[in-house]
Amino acid sequence: MTLAAEPWAPCSDRARERSDPLAGTAPRGVRWLLLEVATSWGRNALLDAPFDRELGRRIVRRAEAADLRILAIRRPGRRVPPAVQRWAIVDSRPGSESIVWGEATDAAALLDVPLDGSAGTPSTEPIYAVCAHGRHDRCCAVRGRRVAAALAAARPEQTWECSHVGGDRFAGTMVVFPHGLYYGYADDGDPVRIAEAFDAGRVVPDRLRGRSSLSHPVQAAQHYARQEFGDERIDAYPPLEEAATDGGWRVRLGRPTDDGDGGVGSAHDGSIVVDLVEEASAPLLSTCAATRLVQVRQYGLRGIR
Repeated sequence: MTLAAEPWAPCSDRARERSDPLAGTAPRGVRWLLLEVATSWGRNALLDAPFDRELGRRIVRRAEAADLRILAIRRPGRRVPPAVQRWAIVDSRPGSESIVWGEATDAAALLDVPLDGSAGTPSTEPIYAVCAHGRHDRCCAVRGRRVAAALAAARPEQTWECSHVGGDRFAGTMVVFPHGLYYGYADDGDPVRIAEAFDAGRVVPDRLRGRSSLSHPVQAAQHYARQEFGDERIDAYPPLEEAATDGGWRVRLGRPTDDGDGGVGSAHDGSIVVDLVEEASAPLLSTCAATRLVQVRQYGLRGIR
């Protein structure tokens, strides 16, 4: 659909005006490779100048062959390359969450990093990766850097700017590792609140897009379950079953019990069934640079029991 003439506005401003829903929009990511690239980024951080394009292609192909999603990361405000390049391998699978950090002498040495998580130093510290990829979308630069600065002031060792994570219109966007928790509109509230909630083993439902290791219908179903029953623990409502229905999805979630310490136990007191309708949005511009209207997938609540 061709764009009709109308005043230009940032995509994240338009998304807020339309009240675009966040739930069920977290892109897929189960295992991740994070590479420190402290200089400026092209539109594709590892495939465009100033990064070595041929080296970038080899790194990306290697990561994709190992089923890792790759992100460039850098410290907020820093553009001078450090003496060594840090890297991290993250596992976001529920129950297997982990982060391993390592160092490489230079970008070429990244090709020798084992991608199975066997090298490096395990870390229990979370990573707050905030999309600040300005050459991909201006909203990520303006809103994302605002989020990164606020987080870095409170948690300098845990905060990184990162390359494009998906969902420019939801800027400021961020991912909390190792759990792969995607957040949007983070600059509309205090992003430190998201970090504090994670420390307490909880999510911030009004900013949560979903968990990257779970399917979009499950992400949406968990959102509606939290709306209905109010449990904000990260591991609440684990998926038990999902199936396509006529025009939507039926998702069965575990109903967690307290394990005695306020955490989520392995037993479930019955289950919750969430019926979703899969809909197409009204035509919209999904990025600042878009010139063609598109329709995006959304999940409405048909019923919950």
